[in-house]
Amino acid sequence: MEEIENIELTYLTLDDYDELKQAMIEAYKKMEDSYWDKKQISMLIKKFPEGQIAIKINGQFAGCALSIIVDYQKFENGHSYNQITGNYSFNTHDPSGDMLYGIEIFIRPRYRGLRLGRRLYDYRKELCERLNLRGIAFGGRIPNYHKYSKEMTPKQYIEKVRRKEIHDPVLDFQISNDFHPARILTNYLVGDKESKDYAVLLEWDNIYYEKPSTKATTIKKVVRLGLVQWQMRPYKDMEEVMQQAEYFIDAVSGYRSDFALFPEFFNAPLMAENNHLSEPEAIRELAKYTETLVLRFSELAISYNINIITGSMPELVDGVLYNVGYLCKRDGAVERFEKLHVTPDEAKVWGLQGGSQLRTFDTDCGKIGILICYDVEFPELSRLLALDGMDILFVPYLTDTQNGYSRVRFCAQARAIENECYVAITGSVGNLPKVHNMDIQYGQSMVFTPCDFSFPANGIKAEATPNTEMILIADVDIDMLRELNQFGAVRNLRDRRTDIYQLKMK
Repeated sequence: MEEIENIELTYLTLDDYDELKQAMIEAYKKMEDSYWDKKQISMLIKKFPEGQIAIKINGQFAGCALSIIVDYQKFENGHSYNQITGNYSFNTHDPSGDMLYGIEIFIRPRYRGLRLGRRLYDYRKELCERLNLRGIAFGGRIPNYHKYSKEMTPKQYIEKVRRKEIHDPVLDFQISNDFHPARILTNYLVGDKESKDYAVLLEWDNIYYEKPSTKATTIKKVVRLGLVQWQMRPYKDMEEVMQQAEYFIDAVSGYRSDFALFPEFFNAPLMAENNHLSEPEAIRELAKYTETLVLRFSELAISYNINIITGSMPELVDGVLYNVGYLCKRDGAVERFEKLHVTPDEAKVWGLQGGSQLRTFDTDCGKIGILICYDVEFPELSRLLALDGMDILFVPYLTDTQNGYSRVRFCAQARAIENECYVAITGSVGNLPKVHNMDIQYGQSMVFTPCDFSFPANGIKAEATPNTEMILIADVDIDMLRELNQFGAVRNLRDRRTDIYQLKMK
């Protein structure tokens, strides 16, 4: 091997044709008519110059990658090489299509072993992301299959290659570059005797792909969270509670936060006026404020241009008492969520009942989930939300002791790791001597992340001072979750053994 002074990626030009032709003859010496003619290369360059890339070593042609853009729904269920290339006319190239299709990639034999193919694939991936395409697809040869075709089907062969029981130079390389087999293509490339005319449709998903929209709004990728660590104190009436709530909303929106999160039962001080009643009666009186509070929060969400998660409040529905909260979006929409697991104390003292609704919520910052306090200690709930696409989990809570808080805190942090999502928790602090069953509170607002190289080593993005009234502001990057899911040191969601267990909603 000659000494390497320069490796260069460059757009393919017609001036490269003679070298390209010779390189293809060398690369495919076992195949007849193994090279493109000059007219075909000229058409490719004219139709899609960015998709035709050459790699050169010391100025010498070492390999290339050729590709087109296609409307994938026309081809993804099965096709041949002739069909995908329009019988080599490339009239299947569609600049408004959604998939980058690789029609050729090779490295000259004398330059193999330098991982040059990886550079070509990396370029394709970057091009795919830059053009906002769904992903990359191509028909991959299985050149060692002819050695095993009498004893196993192509499907069995591919599975053995994946398990490293059989070596296939092409398929092994594709899998190591994050491409996954989608299906087997029959009669794909007629004349490929080594592959017995079979190919594997290989795909790579662009985790940054955004479906084109006619709306002016876009989904935010860096989301700013505003957590309200609420001080429990006597309030004269609901107006005074809302005055304090608006103060915090004003503060977090002043920092251009996308969400304001309030704690569970933040309005509990209003029970003081009914402290002469029994605990079940007092909390049912508190429930009478809920409808008005939701309307007020919705107005604030619109006027301060922020999504507000109202924490939670008691609510009577057909005589049954629930612990519920509301997501008041800045576009005016209002959505409701329920606490599903009530604590033994909530059931015994107040007669609270668990709800039945579990779902994600679509927002202008992506999909979110909301679980109230005790619910975060049940990992099945968060996993179901994650499987539905949740990126951020919000947990309003109310805990009286430090050990109660620790249960919420450590369970919430576990949810961030196992579900590859962000988790934001906030609670109340202080004392309420004139409200039965709400004497003391312990809280510390926190934002948790997965634990991987792109995130804090301890999985904590931000934390407030314990037991102090304050706000906590933190930015979370949604794209980092996509990268984690695809390239993380471990991949909790992708590596689930769904062949031996499943989790599903009833």
